[in-house]
Amino acid sequence: MIPKELLEILACPECKGELLFFGEFFVCENCMLRFDVVEDIPDFLLDDAKKITEEELKKLKDERKS
Repeated sequence: MIPKELLEILACPECKGELLFFGEFFVCENCMLRFDVVEDIPDFLLDDAKKITEEELKKLKDERKS
């Protein structure tokens, strides 16, 4: 579990933008990068980040609402 205080200060390592947290990963809407959480530790290495599409992000947001 990632502490709430940490979630409030984390930023995208690429653009320094705000991150969306989805439990098992973070997403930067600006860069459209996904950063996985491995054993409760966010992996913000750009080499490990995965590019996502606008459609994938929309689906994630929709799933979060339901």
